[in-house]
Amino acid sequence: MNVRGTQQPRTNSTSILGTSKMSQSIRNKVILVTGASSGIGRAIARLFSAEGANLCLAARSTDKLETLAHEIGGAPLVFTTNLAKSADVHSMIERTLEKFGRIDVLIANAGLYLPGLAAEGDADAWDTLLAVNVNSVFRAIREVLPHMIAQHSGDILVTSSIAGHQVISGEPVYSASKHAVQVFVHEVRRQVAPHNIRVGAVAPGTVLNELWGFREPSDIARKVANREGLRSEDIADACLWMLTRPPHVTIRDIVILPQNQDI
Repeated sequence: MNVRGTQQPRTNSTSILGTSKMSQSIRNKVILVTGASSGIGRAIARLFSAEGANLCLAARSTDKLETLAHEIGGAPLVFTTNLAKSADVHSMIERTLEKFGRIDVLIANAGLYLPGLAAEGDADAWDTLLAVNVNSVFRAIREVLPHMIAQHSGDILVTSSIAGHQVISGEPVYSASKHAVQVFVHEVRRQVAPHNIRVGAVAPGTVLNELWGFREPSDIARKVANREGLRSEDIADACLWMLTRPPHVTIRDIVILPQNQDI
């Protein structure tokens, strides 16, 4: 269990991707994480809490958010949020600003996964997936940018996918959603760079968490040992590394695959 009061934040990142004497700290930064109740979002919350960040956590599951908040300690601000609803996205940003007066980092992580043949797909389910994977990301970034521009600083990280870099067989709509996110991230990055705002995306292959149907620790451990999947913590670590690069360094994209994923 990671309880902030019992851990000392690290002064330099010790991520799997290396260290830098010029690295920044996220200690005391206000970091908003969507999709925080499970998988990658939960792993980010745990790691960033240990690093001393002021966390704002959003997800649809109230119970899971409250359990996570109790686990990590430090009194994070939590929102029960349906990111497919524009009013919820607006409220999430406004409540964070009311409490902290600023947002230093937005991690747009919430997402849904839906495979299947286009000829047999459920168009209503596609609408739901696109609302979360695409529209909620666009809306959250739109809501937070005026505040980051005003403070002349900020970081935005989006959880993408290897499916955003190439089309994965059997995932036409999911792949399309992640391609949309990649294009949006790259163009927004160009627009806001003059305001000292960095924008990047982390694109994993198979991550062994609930989104992909992996819940049993033994199954996850076996897949990791066979180098067939990533842990959510691997992605959280990559996000920390991206955020702690020196201010003049933007990591536009990180693509992370388990060694034996054949893509």
